[in-house]
Amino acid sequence: MSLCDWPGIRRVATGPRGFAAAGGREETGGAVEQKPGCGTAANGVSVRSRETSVSNFYATPIPLPSEVRGTEELASPALIVFADRLERNLRQMAAIAGEVQRLRPHCKTHKTAEIIRMLERMGVRRHKAATVAEAEMVATAGGRDVLLAYNPVGPNIPRVVAFRRRFPEVRLAVTADHQQPLRELAEAAQRARVEVDVMLDVDTGQHRTGIAVGEDAARLYRRIAELPGVRPAGLHVYDGHNHQPERSDRDEAVSAIWRQVSSFRDALVAAGLPVPEIVCGGTPTFPCYAGIRDAAITLSPGTCVYHDANYGRHFRDLPFEPAAVLLTRVISRPTDRRVTFDLGYKAVASDPPAGRRVFFPAIPDAREVLHNEEHLVIETEAAERFSPGDALFAIPTHVCPTSALHRHVYVARDGAIAEQWPVVARDRKLTV
Repeated sequence: MSLCDWPGIRRVATGPRGFAAAGGREETGGAVEQKPGCGTAANGVSVRSRETSVSNFYATPIPLPSEVRGTEELASPALIVFADRLERNLRQMAAIAGEVQRLRPHCKTHKTAEIIRMLERMGVRRHKAATVAEAEMVATAGGRDVLLAYNPVGPNIPRVVAFRRRFPEVRLAVTADHQQPLRELAEAAQRARVEVDVMLDVDTGQHRTGIAVGEDAARLYRRIAELPGVRPAGLHVYDGHNHQPERSDRDEAVSAIWRQVSSFRDALVAAGLPVPEIVCGGTPTFPCYAGIRDAAITLSPGTCVYHDANYGRHFRDLPFEPAAVLLTRVISRPTDRRVTFDLGYKAVASDPPAGRRVFFPAIPDAREVLHNEEHLVIETEAAERFSPGDALFAIPTHVCPTSALHRHVYVARDGAIAEQWPVVARDRKLTV
């Protein structure tokens, strides 16, 4: 499916200076070229096909800033969340899981108490976090079960213990893959007269953290069961290396992982060790694990809450919409083909390679040529249509670190900016 075939692409709507709200661009840059049958956007710029596209990424078109009342009063850059899209993404997440009880969504993408409360109202009772601050945000928002999917070491060990003392009503689990910090955590918890649940962090092939299933992993899990102050809580099975564009390839990779993990689980249980939960996957493999019927599995998608240009581009099977966009304005027209925006890498994540950090729905041929702290420079054949002060929306390629760059998100509802939510857990430390 080419970009021109995406449902919901707006071809004729125009914003200031008449630029089209249609579009998409290849991440590799290069000259604009006409594809057979693709035609042109409303502004006359050729629209190129993508190597991969997604049928649901534009199920409904991204509106223009001029169509959202209140954006004219917001200083840019700013992060805008469309409430209707967010709510649809949450419903899609629940539908894929089949039962909300199977969900343990990751809060790292949004970092906001309001979305935790939305999930709780849906019936989601388990959450996942990457930092102690995120876990505290979940607890203060009303969550009563949170997995800190990050091995605590050094000062984070007493912070975990302090969390348990401050929020005794919250079940807190952490991950571990090594004897030494596990022993230190157990000793600290015992001194404080609390218990901390611990999940074994399983390395499924990414080789970032974790321990491969086998004898060493079994010994470490038994050690969790033996040490006073900690309790065995199950397995953490993250597979961040599985980014195969085709769903069938991801299914195959997940099946291979699950065969190993489930056999390992069965061996632990046979040895008398409880394995009450197996937390599986991220957003790309979320539907794959959702298709496995095992009572111990919980599912931890994260990015799909907001979705972003990277996942929309590469995973055609994911039925989510971009719910978070960046409001940006033209600040300069340095050459006849260049447009400069106030969207530097202090406002949008810079972990994607330069030239691949945002997607402008309104500029089909936009090519990022320069990115600095406060400036983003693009080249486009439609540059003459833009003037300083013109506002556009851009979809971040990686929304999770982008949200951490903003103190608040502005929530659009019914065609207007309705409220703002603090991005509470963007800070490394709250009170614990």
